[in-house]
Amino acid sequence: MKQSPLARRMVTAPYMVWAAIFIVVPLIFVVYYSLIDADGVFTLENIKSIPAYRGIMLNSIWLGFAATLISLVIAYPLAYIMARASKNVQRTMMMLVMLPMWMNLLIRTYSLMILLQDTGIINGVLGRLHLPAVHMINTRFAVILGMVYNYIPYMILPLYSIMAKMDHGLVEAAQDLGANKLAVIRKIIFPLSLPGVASGFTMVFVPSVSTFYISKKLGGSTFALIGDLIEMQFKSANNYNLGAALSLVLMVLILISIAIMNRFTGDDDDGGVLI
Repeated sequence: MKQSPLARRMVTAPYMVWAAIFIVVPLIFVVYYSLIDADGVFTLENIKSIPAYRGIMLNSIWLGFAATLISLVIAYPLAYIMARASKNVQRTMMMLVMLPMWMNLLIRTYSLMILLQDTGIINGVLGRLHLPAVHMINTRFAVILGMVYNYIPYMILPLYSIMAKMDHGLVEAAQDLGANKLAVIRKIIFPLSLPGVASGFTMVFVPSVSTFYISKKLGGSTFALIGDLIEMQFKSANNYNLGAALSLVLMVLILISIAIMNRFTGDDDDGGVLI
């Protein structure tokens, strides 16, 4: 039985109200506060002061991109192995991938701190093996490791979803025509998995660029990312206007990255990135 237009609107109304309250309204406030000063007067000074933090923004983009690329390199073969495994093995591997996500981000980050500290578990094991200690905490390596550890499931899941639906007959046909394993991966598997790559890339890159807790706990005070800078403006400096302007730039950056990834997915409905 077909629903009338009024019935469809009534069904979707709660979702539209939720989106308006918790998505649209906060975005409007961000734009509003970024375009006024502390006295509520319209100004562009907040936007004009953003180039002064160019180094922090580029550092955030670089670390986020590095973490995303490492996640892709690790997740791609793992997702393919999962997709080609038996159903029981798939369920087991999926549980192992999802298991860390059952814990809070704070707990996962603190667990990494315990592992990476100068007196942590890893250096303790190295000491027992009579090997020199390695300084890992409060470094860029630790921050990237924290990003990869916390966000790699978001890379594995879309890749697995695409590869599980991939027609393996195309791979067999390519092999019958004389294609070696490298040619099969380059010409068949990777092009078909591009929607999953684009989706996973966005789902890891966006939170990596905007993170502040991981960089604070694993990077210490040695350097700051754009998320740390925004938090500082709201909590320490009490400069809500500059914080809102930085948040606006971060939102624009995220939208640009999503738009770029959407161009790689085209109009494919099986794994495209939705804005």
